[in-house]
Amino acid sequence: MMLVVSGITALGLYLAQRQLATSAARELEREFQREVASLHGVQAMHLSTLAERCRVLAQKPRIHAALEDNALDLLYPNAQDELRDLMIWKDDLTDPDTATLRATFYRFLDGRGAVITPPNATDLGELRPEEEPRLSLNTVPAEQQIGYLFRRNPDGLETVDEVIAMPIISGETGQPIAAIVVGVKPVEFGPHRESASIKSGIWLEGRLHLFSPPDDSARATLLGRELSQAIAPLDRSERSLRVNMSGVPHLLFYKLFNPNSLFPPAYEICLYPLDDLLARQRQRRWRIIGAGALLLLGAFAVSHFASARLSVPVTKLAKDSAHDRAELERTEAALEKTSKELQRSARFSANTSHQLKTPVTVLRAGLEELAAHEHLTPEGSEEIAALIHQTFRITSIIEDLLLLSQMDAGRLQISFTPVNLSHLLDAQVDDLSALPDSVDVEVESDCPDVNVAGEKHYVALILQNLLENARKYNRPGGRIRISCREEGDWAILTVGNTGRSIPGPAREHIFERFHRGSVGEDISGHGLGLNIARELARLHGGDLRLVNSKEDWTEFEVRFRLAAKPVAPAPRVS
Repeated sequence: MMLVVSGITALGLYLAQRQLATSAARELEREFQREVASLHGVQAMHLSTLAERCRVLAQKPRIHAALEDNALDLLYPNAQDELRDLMIWKDDLTDPDTATLRATFYRFLDGRGAVITPPNATDLGELRPEEEPRLSLNTVPAEQQIGYLFRRNPDGLETVDEVIAMPIISGETGQPIAAIVVGVKPVEFGPHRESASIKSGIWLEGRLHLFSPPDDSARATLLGRELSQAIAPLDRSERSLRVNMSGVPHLLFYKLFNPNSLFPPAYEICLYPLDDLLARQRQRRWRIIGAGALLLLGAFAVSHFASARLSVPVTKLAKDSAHDRAELERTEAALEKTSKELQRSARFSANTSHQLKTPVTVLRAGLEELAAHEHLTPEGSEEIAALIHQTFRITSIIEDLLLLSQMDAGRLQISFTPVNLSHLLDAQVDDLSALPDSVDVEVESDCPDVNVAGEKHYVALILQNLLENARKYNRPGGRIRISCREEGDWAILTVGNTGRSIPGPAREHIFERFHRGSVGEDISGHGLGLNIARELARLHGGDLRLVNSKEDWTEFEVRFRLAAKPVAPAPRVS
């Protein structure tokens, strides 16, 4: 019980920690997705405004004329008037709301995607020499493109501008002939979060820009280096993973901002410290350990009490089991002894039957020799003939005893073959009428041509015993009726005869060997015939039973299994 409680406590600790970590990660990821969706909504609004202005500007006839007539010196002056209200001026920087909706620079790309250098970059938004070439594309875009550009302020701080490139379509060919590129301040990720410890930024060209960098520049550099090692290479559009930053575990989310863009891919980065989560895990762990310790103490007390109560029936069960085991051993010994005695009895019966055959044969030969003596009187000849008949009866009894001993020892094997029951009945009826001491009885037989499964010799022996029993216990002038019918897989043979009915007590012993009625009862005895017939019927898978013994009629029924009918060959089709 203590082991069970310990296992349950450990499992509860593991599941609680896992559930806490999973729920926290799921909640943080949902929060991140909400922030990204909000950010994208604001971005979409800003970009749609800029895209509309750029689209209107790209459709201006003066812009088309400057590009198609190769009058590039008029391109930027014409566009300056159209984009004057989009540009960030120094007096606008005091209003952050208007600043985020204004452009920081704009440039034109020629038909090859290269930047067209403006004559006066001061009015168009100044770009450093290394920043302007990063606006070039491999080809002029056929649709709107989104990108990001690292920039450095005059005070040395690094910022990121969001870039939108809008194609300028020729009115004659319908193909893009140039593009206008406008840079704006990006909408910062999570500017109104309640948790100041959550950091967010943009990952671009292997570099990280944090919207809210740490106060310490060295720490910011270290953080950027560790993030570069943690997330590079970026092989998915979005992913969440767990990283260690400065020895502190963090949960990192990133998502691609500009899929399918000609500009370099930019990823939104969100970094969550897991200090609070780990602290809650440790607190919950100690709570579960404390609860588990209390459960263990309670389990120890309960198990001690329960073991004392349960040990009583267990001890009694052990004693009973020992007693039952001793009884079982005695029973098995008795069964083994009985089995050996039965085997000895079977061997004795077999040996006795075998040994009796020789003197009986010698006796019969002597009697037959005396019967052939020429000086024998008629009375003596008749007496010797009766003695010879008795020797045949003794031989039959010896053979029956030998057959019973084989059946008792389980050594009698039946070789099943199809046996025609009606032919065997005809032969047995003929033999019955040829017996010297047969009484005057009428035999009625109604058995169709039916084949049963069995061994012909033993099936004939069953029929012989039934018919001899019906003849022996019949009355003069009586009758024997034989009928046969099929029921399902069975062939049922019925043998009935006239004569005295068998009383109730005698019916119970009619299949016993050498049964005789009690003293004072006028009941004819029954020898081995019915017992042998029933055992042989059971070895054939059937049975023999007394079905009727009322008034002046006795009837026995024996069941045989029908032989399998041969399957007729299919007709050959030529």
